[in-house]
Amino acid sequence: MVAKRRKHYSPSMIVWIFIKYVSLLFFTIVALVPVVSCVITAFKTDAEYQSTNVMTLPESWLNFDNFIKAFDMANMGRAFINSLIILIFVLIGSVLVGTQLAYVLNRFKFFGNALIRNLFLFASLLPGVAMQISVYNIMQQLGFINHLYGYIIMMMGTDVIAIYIFIQFMENISTSLDESAFIDGASYMTIYWKIILPLLKPAIVTSLILKGVSTYNEYYNANLYLQTKQLRTVAISLFSFTGPLGSRYNLICAGVIISLLPALIVFILCQKQIYSGITAGAVKG
Repeated sequence: MVAKRRKHYSPSMIVWIFIKYVSLLFFTIVALVPVVSCVITAFKTDAEYQSTNVMTLPESWLNFDNFIKAFDMANMGRAFINSLIILIFVLIGSVLVGTQLAYVLNRFKFFGNALIRNLFLFASLLPGVAMQISVYNIMQQLGFINHLYGYIIMMMGTDVIAIYIFIQFMENISTSLDESAFIDGASYMTIYWKIILPLLKPAIVTSLILKGVSTYNEYYNANLYLQTKQLRTVAISLFSFTGPLGSRYNLICAGVIISLLPALIVFILCQKQIYSGITAGAVKG
């Protein structure tokens, strides 16, 4: 029986391994400290929060008054309903728009195809804040401000990143499938619904994750275009605890934890599909 030879490390390799693990530990702590401090603060009373630092443990971990107050005062029940409605329509609409645009740009060669792709790329380089004045004027003239459907249509707009994900993935789908279906009498729309769209499932999952997270966490546009209290989303409902006399951070932290619970539940229940979708969607162009 041959004994296994021990691997010998040079001094430089030992130093490099030490630096690597120390850096990993450091950045892990940096990432976890805000989450831990948020959880600790959420269980503190007003008196505890004012008299202790953020890392001091609360006297009782069974104090759920902050969560009840945050849910009621911020009207988070209505905010969750609004966010759910927005998410459903935005995700469905963005997938349909993105996949159809990618289908046209990838499968049909026409004059201006490259120009349209370059314009999409140019649009992604423009800062969103610089275009807010013109977008706000358009939304105001169309009567879309303070209406969920107006905000949904705006958020449903072309997602450049999703389009490039779909185009990149579609380049790996053989055109012979389209040609065979077309010879059998299928229309372009039938080819899109029956062949292209099912094969784009991994890319669709990746796009849904990116678009869903950005839409659920969207604050600036939601606060700008949904100014009525009954139209608030989860992201802007926590604004109820801020004011000129100060901010109640213990209630804000409780509201943050409440807002994270739906995303955490979805991730736990669908993590297998999420991981497989991201892995399969990360194709090489």
